[in-house]
Amino acid sequence: MRSRIGMKKAAILGVAGVALFTWGISSVSASIVSTEKPMAGINVQLNKFVVAEVEAGVVRSITGMNATQSVQEAAVQTEQEVVQDDLKEEKDEHVKLNLNYDRLGIAKVDTYLNVRAKASTNSKIVGKLTKNAGCHIYNIKKGWAKIVSGNVKGYVKAQYLVKDEEAEQMALEVGTKVITVKENGLRVRALPSTDSSIYSVLSYDEDFEVYREKLNAEWLEKFIDRNVKKREVRKVNYDEMAANLSDWVCISVDSDYAFVSKQYVEISYKLKRAVKVGQLATDGSDGVSSIRASVVEYAKNFLGNRYVYGGTSLTNGTDCSGFTMGVFGRFGYGLPRTSGSQATSTTSIKSSEARPGDLFFYGSGGRVNHVAIYIGGGMIIHASNPSSGIKISNAYYRQPIKVGRVIKD
Repeated sequence: MRSRIGMKKAAILGVAGVALFTWGISSVSASIVSTEKPMAGINVQLNKFVVAEVEAGVVRSITGMNATQSVQEAAVQTEQEVVQDDLKEEKDEHVKLNLNYDRLGIAKVDTYLNVRAKASTNSKIVGKLTKNAGCHIYNIKKGWAKIVSGNVKGYVKAQYLVKDEEAEQMALEVGTKVITVKENGLRVRALPSTDSSIYSVLSYDEDFEVYREKLNAEWLEKFIDRNVKKREVRKVNYDEMAANLSDWVCISVDSDYAFVSKQYVEISYKLKRAVKVGQLATDGSDGVSSIRASVVEYAKNFLGNRYVYGGTSLTNGTDCSGFTMGVFGRFGYGLPRTSGSQATSTTSIKSSEARPGDLFFYGSGGRVNHVAIYIGGGMIIHASNPSSGIKISNAYYRQPIKVGRVIKD
């Protein structure tokens, strides 16, 4: 078994459309990130943005953006999907959802619904309810539903919610098996062994999609062949690792895969929850410069759009670095193509100094393989993976290894 693995061509763990780059970490220490307090939130006044908003998450047509996905991008995506098919675990026949909603509603939109403080399109935006996200409906009056989802309370247009029994049936189809982290600073590994390299560090109460829960030796051999370097396999006792596979679960960490001990997580089917996020005024009245606010609000236009390995189209599909490159390019900032190159081209700052429009970099072993845009209030927006697309997350959902500055003012 091991000899066959050693002869096979191994792929680098974390192929996410980016070149991995070794980075000397100075701005965020790996030893303290897991216990570091979240960044102080910026007081955001939720004023109206200059681009007309869409209540029902219809994709906007942005002038000057390339809306055509290249043949090369499509080919790469197709190849990636084929590789995933026989490795990813199929959904269980009997799905039991972990729901806390008495009256269930599910967002049936292309991308997202704006959650507002009051039942009016002129009211402040307090959050985003993304496609297939669940909520509890308190009541519906005059076309507006009062809802709660996660830590977001507010109002959405009721016409874009699937409700009651129909929602309960839909939930069985769109619910996702996830692990919920129950230990702060939880280490995830490149292989299902404590002898393997630490891939990343996850934060308490964060959810990550389960790639495969039921591991076996045959599956592990295929996984190693496609995703793991030979030197990583040599670090572990293979026979011991294979004998204890039932103690581990393989999860998606953005567009990569890693392993976490079942001892420190809960596994359940869940619906996505709303994310708490406001709106920055582009006139600088929020205390955030006009250019920074404009970059952040522009990035939010693409929330819910597709993730495509190797893609650079904000509307038709992009990967993490293609997303940041496209967003900043709209405002005249030329970022390199890969997350590693973007890390080297940005000025390192402390996480406590981060302002909307700065970049958060993530990776493994000091190697950058993911990038996101900080939007304020301890949150980021990023092109995560094919399942989630472009999403908003806690900036510390996993350990950042650098915070970089592009915009100087």
